[in-house]
Amino acid sequence: TENYASWNWKAGGAAVSNGDGTITSSVSANPTAGFSIVSWTGDTNDPTIGHGLSSEIEMIIHKHRSGTVQWNVYHKDAGTGGYLRIDGSQAWASNAGFFGTAPTASVFSPGSHSYMDGSGNDNIAYCFHSVDGYSKVGSYTGNGNADGPMIFAGFRPAFFMVKNASTLGTDWRLYDDKRPAYNPVNLILYPDADYVESSTSHPMDFVSNGIKNRGTFSEVNTSGDTYIYIAFAESPFKYSNAR
Repeated sequence: TENYASWNWKAGGAAVSNGDGTITSSVSANPTAGFSIVSWTGDTNDPTIGHGLSSEIEMIIHKHRSGTVQWNVYHKDAGTGGYLRIDGSQAWASNAGFFGTAPTASVFSPGSHSYMDGSGNDNIAYCFHSVDGYSKVGSYTGNGNADGPMIFAGFRPAFFMVKNASTLGTDWRLYDDKRPAYNPVNLILYPDADYVESSTSHPMDFVSNGIKNRGTFSEVNTSGDTYIYIAFAESPFKYSNAR
């Protein structure tokens, strides 16, 4: 009788060996969808890792599988030489050992920190880049107004995850088009916390070309703060079949 939510991405089936980086990785990639799953075992300081896609990676969710350590996030609009945590509410943290070099169309650089590489560490990374009409990795600046920023994605979203990258103690927020199935989208979950689903008075409207911010809370719209996000389309027209 419990209620559950699930969001699923299709990669490329069984992983294949990728030698584009200084360390050989195992990659399941879906270039059309801009998504790949990458695993590797660390053996050098500050390696490069092949990701199997055809464009620069814009967001990476990473975990060192061999240790009880944090999840790390790279986002193109937060910058290099630091990280966000998808299991924590901190702001973007500067640290040269994390994601020190921007990804290219073939590789990314996890960094030299022991949480990221380290000799013998088993690592997993989920890599994303924007695809016109299907997904958008981006950012916006808050205006502190109930008539919040319009976030242009180029599609009506099914999924929208956002984080204040400027302010400590702000949770990630996750909105989707199934909870509820109408505007305003005011039911949220928190990827960094074990809270139950809650109704917010700072909702989003999912519109035909993006997301209209309707809140003023620090987690979605403080004036001058930078918010990073990733969104996916309800109906990805670029690759949809004709009827």
